[in-house]
Amino acid sequence: MMSIHKEGRATILIALIFSVIVWWLFGMFLPGLMWLGYIVIVFILITVLQFFRNPRRPAPTVDENIVTAPADGKIVVIEKVMEGEVFRQERLMISIFMSPTNVHVNRNPVSGKVLINRYHPGKYLAAWNPKSSTENERTTVVYQHPKAEVMIRQVAGALARRIVNYLHEGDEAKRGQEMGFIKFGSRVDIYLPLNAEVLIDMDQVVKGNVTGIARLS
Repeated sequence: MMSIHKEGRATILIALIFSVIVWWLFGMFLPGLMWLGYIVIVFILITVLQFFRNPRRPAPTVDENIVTAPADGKIVVIEKVMEGEVFRQERLMISIFMSPTNVHVNRNPVSGKVLINRYHPGKYLAAWNPKSSTENERTTVVYQHPKAEVMIRQVAGALARRIVNYLHEGDEAKRGQEMGFIKFGSRVDIYLPLNAEVLIDMDQVVKGNVTGIARLS
């Protein structure tokens, strides 16, 4: 079942107003090219609606130690990194790149208490740039899972200019529930303990709340 996400309401209204303006301009000044105006209008509306689509994703029923993908997209990083903001030690990082055509709803990858929720203003480097994880606008969230602390970062990209995060420190998050939204292309980084078992491969396409990306030991 598909619906339109609440974060798209204002954008859809703007798109409708712009479509009316396009229709009026073509009707007044280019009536012979009205067919082109209709193509522009349909393209705008389809693009906006598909971006803010929100497919129903039931809560995963797999083992609670499975870390599920927090977003739809493509796996672009699986590597050990020195995490310098929270843990200040090596962690296993898995990054999911979301193109403008992906569903942009973000979901909790694990259940647990929200220990940290920090917003950082920053740059808008391309989401595939390695520096985007530490220099771009981003939100850092740390969950206290019974097995380990799990951290994710919502990272803005070159087009994304708004990160939405619904969590608060102290919340009891449930795996699979919506935790935020990033507009117009971005990435989500997941930081896991080094002994986590990776369940995905590089360049694999994953679905939020569906694909298991790792197992906590």
